[in-house]
Amino acid sequence: MIKRKSNARGKMHESSTTTSSTSIEDEIDCELRPGGMLVQKRSEKTDVPPPNLRLRIAFGALRKEISVNSRATFGEVKKVLTGETGLQAGDQVLIYRGKERENGEYLDMCGVKDRSKVILTEDPASIERRFIEMRRNAKIQSAHRAISNVSMEVDKLVEQVSAIEKSISNGVKVPEVQITTLIEMLMRQAIKLDSISAEGDASAQKKLQVYSAYKMHLGCIITIWFDVQSCKIVPV
Repeated sequence: MIKRKSNARGKMHESSTTTSSTSIEDEIDCELRPGGMLVQKRSEKTDVPPPNLRLRIAFGALRKEISVNSRATFGEVKKVLTGETGLQAGDQVLIYRGKERENGEYLDMCGVKDRSKVILTEDPASIERRFIEMRRNAKIQSAHRAISNVSMEVDKLVEQVSAIEKSISNGVKVPEVQITTLIEMLMRQAIKLDSISAEGDASAQKKLQVYSAYKMHLGCIITIWFDVQSCKIVPV
């Protein structure tokens, strides 16, 4: 568009106010998206970082508030909650707006806002696995205690066997009833040991060690008893 103006001397002059659209387009950086759509390219300098969201977590009677990126996934939220609750991410179920959310779902795409409430529950399969593991551990501990009790009794009887062997080596006569009583007590411990179900490798190894000690010293005391019976040692 051409404008004409007169100056103080009455002369006319022309001024051009034409705007060049080409120069404006040159200032806009564009990119071609798949499908042929031309859009303005996002500038890294002008991008505003995504805000953090405060999520109100309800886990049974526990109430927590955590801060996460608004573009985070529910899987990333689970990782944060692992540190807060001690519950592993694979054992967690997150519910938002009455729907269980998958690990790959994004918070902002699901409509999560600041101070939104998210319900955390434990996966039922995880609860069952933990219950089975607790029962198994309880059995292992019970077996270990029982084996330890037998081991303590066998150790006491082993001391008596050693005392009898020492007496005999010193020429001291040993009453036969003392020997037979010791044999009977050792055999009772063997019966107890056999009745224990050794749960776990550690318990099985402990049971084997106790049985080996029992077998060795029972053999010693039986040998002494046979010596008494053959009158090699005359009982009182």
